[in-house]
Amino acid sequence: MSWKDRITFVLVEPKEPGNIGASARALKNMGFLNLALVNPLKQETFNERRLREILENSEARWFATGALDVLKKAGLYRTLHEAISDKALVVGTTRRTGKRRGVILPLKEGIKRILEVSSGNRVAILFGREDRGLYNEEVRECGFLMTIPASKKAPSLNLAQSVLLVSYELHMAGEALFSDRDSIDVPPLRLVSHTDIENLLKRIREALKVLGYIPRGDRDLERKIMDNMGFLLKRAGLTEWELNMLHGIATRIMEK
Repeated sequence: MSWKDRITFVLVEPKEPGNIGASARALKNMGFLNLALVNPLKQETFNERRLREILENSEARWFATGALDVLKKAGLYRTLHEAISDKALVVGTTRRTGKRRGVILPLKEGIKRILEVSSGNRVAILFGREDRGLYNEEVRECGFLMTIPASKKAPSLNLAQSVLLVSYELHMAGEALFSDRDSIDVPPLRLVSHTDIENLLKRIREALKVLGYIPRGDRDLERKIMDNMGFLLKRAGLTEWELNMLHGIATRIMEK
């Protein structure tokens, strides 16, 4: 499996079939094949068969010229959790900044981190809605966010254009990084999945409450602490040994 096969581009609740098709074409242009759609087109009920019929008989098909294979095999998911549960690193894209949105890196810096992980682990890159981007609860699923430098007078990019820019930067940086690595025998660092870290965060929350570090009844402070703990662990990534160690520490705290 190549490093590109380990990267999935996830569109969260895209509304326009044309954007979905154009995104599929952008990915194919840059050598990527994995596209995932979370609750696309905002149907009243989630019906995978019906959604595929709509996508293959709408303007998505025409915008996906040369990339129908990417469009047809795109993963369809009811929820974001289903789409990212097996990923070791989840990265979001945004034009908005704020203290509650965690670490935000310029696109090229974020690309470097993705490439460090993708040699041996699955990565998801999230793109939000055309009109509202990613919600705060979706941002909390990410290890970090990337932003594309643009004019302050018009900072908001079209969804498919954003996918093209990110995939292009990944393609160019990845080709330069991995082109001469075939002869280097360095095993990749294997990281645990997003679901594993979510389960660990639940244990850490319990342990911090037992310690009194999270004051009882202070929901705002609890959310702030756990949001930042989540950003830290999801950004850094954990090996299985580190995961088990932290579970063990949490267990020991609660026993004491």
